[in-house]
Amino acid sequence: MEQVTIKDIAKMCGVGVSTVSRAINDHPDINPETKSMINQVIREQGYVPNNSARNLKRTEAKTIAVLVKGMNNPFFTSMVKSIEKEIKKKKYAMVLHHVEFDEDELDAALELVKEKRLKGIIFLGGNFNHSEEKLGHLKVPFILSTVGCISDVISKNTYSTVSVDDVKESYRMVDYLIQSGHKKIAMITASVGDGSIGKLRLTGYKQALQANQISFRQELIRPMKDTLEPYSMENGYQVTKELLESGEEFTALYVISDMMAVGALRAIHEAGKKVPEDYSLAGYDGIELGRYITPTITTINQPIEEMAKETIGLLFDILAGKKQHQHKVFPGKIVVRESTKKI
Repeated sequence: MEQVTIKDIAKMCGVGVSTVSRAINDHPDINPETKSMINQVIREQGYVPNNSARNLKRTEAKTIAVLVKGMNNPFFTSMVKSIEKEIKKKKYAMVLHHVEFDEDELDAALELVKEKRLKGIIFLGGNFNHSEEKLGHLKVPFILSTVGCISDVISKNTYSTVSVDDVKESYRMVDYLIQSGHKKIAMITASVGDGSIGKLRLTGYKQALQANQISFRQELIRPMKDTLEPYSMENGYQVTKELLESGEEFTALYVISDMMAVGALRAIHEAGKKVPEDYSLAGYDGIELGRYITPTITTINQPIEEMAKETIGLLFDILAGKKQHQHKVFPGKIVVRESTKKI
């Protein structure tokens, strides 16, 4: 019988992992009924918290937490490996925490600060629509890596970012498709309520159309499904399948992540069509899988190693008092492969 994990308990209770953690650690900021329910499920399932590991983290004074929203995305997997390598060079320890897509990454960070003696925090991914008041509760330096901003109303002097310009890079990809002869470009983007990279990449798409005097058509914009794991191959597959079945005419499909583009490729193949003969297909991120699938996928490559080094360097400079908060923007690169063609 497999050992029950804290994630299993969270799913059984219908709450986030951070809520289960608060119940286990008897924090006051949790509803008593919720805590009672969680503790009952813990007893019924025979779940035993890893106290030795938790106590080790609590006493660790040289620890950087990395919170990842989208752990199954190979892009973040590569980022985590690069960040961990840089943290080890600094003789620090890394705590890796997976944030579920329906969890608030800031709540998870505040919980980690309570449980562990952290020196700093790195956020990978997430929808940072938080108030300045709530951000003020986070008392350790933090870097948003791969996320360019929090909010237009919050001072950028209170936090740091390391990212590519998602609007600009998305514009470049769509403009490349237009210059290749495509006028009817469909797009798979984030869910309707997304306020982070999905919104930025959609903005770049719209700007490229406008610059080339092409009318924006809402029916060609297909948001990923909230009922499926975000940015997953399954999500890309299902959305593309529905797009093809709708009968909407398009010659190119731009997908805001390579993982979803792989799913889109499968849906097109199952529909009896070919890439790029019938549809050009473009992704975003530059994950390794895109180099080996057939056909190889045209994409926007993000400089993972450089972004990881800058993230750690900036964080430790802030910890040492050498620098104030900064916002570093790296250029992406269009990598043209087999999945796109001129028409």
